[in-house]
Amino acid sequence: MSIYTQINSHTVVQTKHESVVAMSVYKEDNRYWLQQSVDSILNQSEKNFLFLVVMDGPVCSQTYNYLSKTQQETNKLLLFKTTENRGLSSAMNFLIDYTVENLPDVKFFFRMDADDISEENRISEQVDFLNENEDISIVGSALEEVNEKGDVVGRRHLPQKHELIEKLMPRRCAINHPTVCIRMEVFRKGFRYNGELLNTQDYFLWIDLCADGFKFANLKLSLLKFRRVNDFYKRRGLGKSINEFRARLHAMRQLNKFNLKNILYAILVIIARIMPAKLLKLAYKFDRYLMNRART
Repeated sequence: MSIYTQINSHTVVQTKHESVVAMSVYKEDNRYWLQQSVDSILNQSEKNFLFLVVMDGPVCSQTYNYLSKTQQETNKLLLFKTTENRGLSSAMNFLIDYTVENLPDVKFFFRMDADDISEENRISEQVDFLNENEDISIVGSALEEVNEKGDVVGRRHLPQKHELIEKLMPRRCAINHPTVCIRMEVFRKGFRYNGELLNTQDYFLWIDLCADGFKFANLKLSLLKFRRVNDFYKRRGLGKSINEFRARLHAMRQLNKFNLKNILYAILVIIARIMPAKLLKLAYKFDRYLMNRART
């Protein structure tokens, strides 16, 4: 029996959709940013989608009431909840399973975070790209980094071609997770996020998909505003650093890319991750610079 329950399960929605958008909401999420995020999806130029939202554990009454009211006002939102926090992997895997079992016509699975903002043309741009490039199974995009006020404080561009994305995989995750659109055939073949991981779930999944022959791409367009708040650098702690190191070793094994350059990079990154926040901020900016050069 699933630990997730649907809120207002009597709600009748259209069952034939081309895409689903998946979001997980937590008690710490800023409700103002959440509303911006939800609005950015519900106001997409492309309308052939269903928005699936999980309240992962208890949330405040304002968040619960806002999401419940929004569900009543649109036929594009399905809302689920669980009594305890299970983590992003569990929530996403539940929504993937729900889609596979209940929405057989869905072709594309979009990720969305509760503090980011999708551009109005995000769904249409990524769907059009995948329809035009049948060999690509996962597509991300560039993004703009915004602060608490919504001001742009950085931009993140990644390699556009699969060959470079795969080449970089043992050194870094060259896909912006909040921007991805994934063909549902990936999940219908049995792939899922690793439920044992509290972070870096996407990195491990991309590695396994690369190893299995799925192809990736990134759009040059910036299709998402990513929330980079003041404690962004402090939140990348030792646990995440260790998981990233494990992911890099996993990539080297899975993709047969063990070499001195990749090993040294993995070691240097884990050292950088435990530096003071000010130094880590400089390292992060330098990494953005290197990535912008590598993408061409």
